[in-house]
Amino acid sequence: MRFISRIFNLNDPGWGRDGDKKDDTKRPSDETPGKQDGPPDLDEVWRDFNRRLSSLFGGKRVQPPRPPSGGGRRPRLPKGSPKIFLALLIAIVGLWLASGFIVVQEGQVAVVTRFGKFVRTLSPGLQWHWPSPIEASQTVNIAQLRTFEIGFRGSSRNKVLTESLMLTADESIVDVQFVVQYRLLQNGAPDYLFNTSDPDESVRQAVETAMREIVGKKPMDFVLYSGRTEVASEVQQLAQAILDRYKTGIQISTVAIQNVQPPEQVLAAFDDAVKAGQDRERQINEGNAYANKVLPEAFGQVARMIQDAEGYKARVVGSARGDASRFSSVLSEYAKAPDVMRDRLYLSTFEDIMKQASKVMVDVDQGNNMLYLPLDHITRGSQADSSSQSRDGRHAAASSAARDSGQSGDSSSSEGAGRTSGSVDNSLVNPYSPYSQ
Repeated sequence: MRFISRIFNLNDPGWGRDGDKKDDTKRPSDETPGKQDGPPDLDEVWRDFNRRLSSLFGGKRVQPPRPPSGGGRRPRLPKGSPKIFLALLIAIVGLWLASGFIVVQEGQVAVVTRFGKFVRTLSPGLQWHWPSPIEASQTVNIAQLRTFEIGFRGSSRNKVLTESLMLTADESIVDVQFVVQYRLLQNGAPDYLFNTSDPDESVRQAVETAMREIVGKKPMDFVLYSGRTEVASEVQQLAQAILDRYKTGIQISTVAIQNVQPPEQVLAAFDDAVKAGQDRERQINEGNAYANKVLPEAFGQVARMIQDAEGYKARVVGSARGDASRFSSVLSEYAKAPDVMRDRLYLSTFEDIMKQASKVMVDVDQGNNMLYLPLDHITRGSQADSSSQSRDGRHAAASSAARDSGQSGDSSSSEGAGRTSGSVDNSLVNPYSPYSQ
């Protein structure tokens, strides 16, 4: 390095003036007064540069050419200069071509233009294109999720009323604040760079336009309460259609409504109306809950009453048919032995009557004067058992009368004869009995 700096030392006062120590010959032109004090001659500078460069590559030192005696000097290139120029040209061209290498990061693409016209897109990795001024590249991040706010900045308190105030279908004004997130399409980098002058502002205007259109078609209550998700979805679809129409290369990922409320001037009155509506909904819900509780119970009671009526109907019809069948059986037995049957029926009926009586008859002719009878127990027992045993007594009397007649009575006939009480319950005296004479 010291040797090279000594060769190319521009601070050498003799550089360009044939300052070689071995050459002490002075030219006549150099003896001119004041010549040594002027600026170096360009021809001398070029010759001195060639001599130093030749000595660097091991060539022979080139002696400065002597000017002709006739006057003016004509510079001549030293030997080996074409090779030097070729090496320098190759080095310069190599450096120029090497400047075309670029590294594209993950999630990015490089858009290459040739003389200002788009030619191709380079994927992530080490890529090469023709250096400037033939081709130029511009890196675009297609994986970045870009976000901007409409209607507010930073927080919901920093409102931008020119963006947030919108008119609904029922001619009401609402304050809508929402956030939009978008990213570039996989092959949308050229469209993002060249088709629109300000792509981000285009997205803002498209989304705001779509929001105003969708809100203008919906009533106020729908936008405030139940329709936020539906409104956001419709806005995203409409804004995406607008951006695709302009070929911006942008894909909207999310439209999120942060806050929807009436203007601040009417917010208090609107809150009162909302509370009244909530009270109305609460009362309606309470009424529905009461109806849901009472109606199933009423339906259950109706079903139970219907089933009870059907059971009573079946029981009465079955009992009537059984009584009719038993009366027919008793009648057939009565026709076979009428005297015996009359006596048995008379005794059975009289027994039922006496069970319901509260009088007690005692024969004291052959008895003791002191006689203790538990009349209260007898009376209560007779009243309690009269209803349950009256039918069983009549059934037993009818069955025994049938057996006394000597006829074969099956279980159904004897049971039917014993239970025939409907026709004799009201008979206090049997006209066919010999005791009635």
